[in-house]
Amino acid sequence: QVQLVESGGGLVQAGGSLRLSCAASGIIFSLRSLEWSRQAPGKQRELVATITPGGSTNYADSVKGRFTISRDNAKNTVYLQMNSLKPEDTAVYFCHTQIFGRDYWGQGTQVTVSS
Repeated sequence: QVQLVESGGGLVQAGGSLRLSCAASGIIFSLRSLEWSRQAPGKQRELVATITPGGSTNYADSVKGRFTISRDNAKNTVYLQMNSLKPEDTAVYFCHTQIFGRDYWGQGTQVTVSS
């Protein structure tokens, strides 16, 4: 059974930092691309960052230079380091992977950035 469990969200002031973690189980982690997405109230879910099995990364323009996605295959965990946070980064952040065309999502972790 595939499980993705996010943690690390919280309340932070603008300009602050948070590191999100997503622990995966039930998958061959090292073979999977992993993504972080976010959804703010009243808005569509937005892809934030992607990391491939080889470690290549891609970011949404809105977070480039501020967020860093990384992975630890030994721990089956993907991270999202978020620096210089802005109020517009406030959202529920989700971890995601796709296996043979099926989508798997975590339950999400809330990030709130106060101005």
